[in-house]
Amino acid sequence: MDRQPGETAPAAPSNERLLPSLERLSPFLAALGIEFESVDPTRVVAGLELGPDQHTPWGVVHGGAYTTAIESVASVGASAAVLHRGQFAVGVNNVTDFVRPMVKGRVRVVAEPIHQGSTQQLWQVNITRADDGKLVARGQVRLQNVDLPSPSATAQPQ
Repeated sequence: MDRQPGETAPAAPSNERLLPSLERLSPFLAALGIEFESVDPTRVVAGLELGPDQHTPWGVVHGGAYTTAIESVASVGASAAVLHRGQFAVGVNNVTDFVRPMVKGRVRVVAEPIHQGSTQQLWQVNITRADDGKLVARGQVRLQNVDLPSPSATAQPQ
């Protein structure tokens, strides 16, 4: 398309307009209590208050809480990176290392990409205690970039 002198290119769509609302999470994520603080295509920060609702029978936070948080923040960041292309990202592999147990307290979840390719992405996620910054768990998530479903494909039958 030819532009006249002084005419600017149309603005690329903002990821904020394309991302689904992170204030109305699915019941699954809402039960975990994850709170997204910032979302960018190259960094996601979230917080999480952990306690008895996430405990194992032995009274420590279940590893599944960490794995869920890791997959969630990596997926949101990876999707933010490709939404402008009409895509989102889905996890295809999640490796989580549990470094130290917790009984309760707030954690900080930070995700950053290691690689962002045209078909796949690889994200590193660290979960640290909010009070002293010590590492609690770390994860690496490989994600596939896939086309967003068409609106008709996601419509609920009546």
